[in-house]
Amino acid sequence: MARKEPKPPADYDDLRALFLNCTLKPSGEASHTERLIHVAAGVMRANQVAVEVLRPVDLVLAPGVQPDMTEHGAERDDWPALSKKVMAADILVLCTPIWLGDSSSVCRRVVERLYSESGKLNDAGQYAYYGRVGGCLVTGNEDGIKHCAMNLLYSLQHLGYVIPPQADAGWIGEAGPGDSYGDNGAGYDNEFTQRNTTFMAWNLMHLARMLKDAGGMPAHGNQRKAWDAGCRFDHPNPEYR
Repeated sequence: MARKEPKPPADYDDLRALFLNCTLKPSGEASHTERLIHVAAGVMRANQVAVEVLRPVDLVLAPGVQPDMTEHGAERDDWPALSKKVMAADILVLCTPIWLGDSSSVCRRVVERLYSESGKLNDAGQYAYYGRVGGCLVTGNEDGIKHCAMNLLYSLQHLGYVIPPQADAGWIGEAGPGDSYGDNGAGYDNEFTQRNTTFMAWNLMHLARMLKDAGGMPAHGNQRKAWDAGCRFDHPNPEYR
């Protein structure tokens, strides 16, 4: 008889999560990465989190690090519309397959476009991504989960996202040609992958709940306008001020 899951410590029905599946396959084609997304998204949906899963490969994300590249010569740029979904989400999960030991080209493009918004400020004068939580999922059949996770989680926190414990999970199976996640059921019964993916989902929800209840990150010592105005926030070295 299965043990009954204890009641969660909070409600999560006002949270929004966005999973960006950076597969190279357009919608309609089977994605191994999306199969693992369903595990984390399922945990969130079961707790009434509003979850959306998108494939950036379906969009035209122009190369560049400006918020709207049509203002810099691009004929089309779908990033401004996607950016609105990113900014509306309390939780952002970057999800990528591994190619040549690294995250996909689509994923790198998404990180570049996230960076294009990093200079904007929120209503409290902090950088725009403050108060949001980030994580990542990685799949493939070659080594590289931790390498990809280090890069993606660093990028997210550098932009202003808060990273909880165990904010990454993945599945690579046996190295070399073979079944990817979900092929012939591969990975579905892997306790390590299922456990870490579940832990990641809960930790993202817990931290997002805490930040939302707190009104985001405290706006003290991290406001760009205050710094530009000459306030050095009581720096311990008086000569620095």
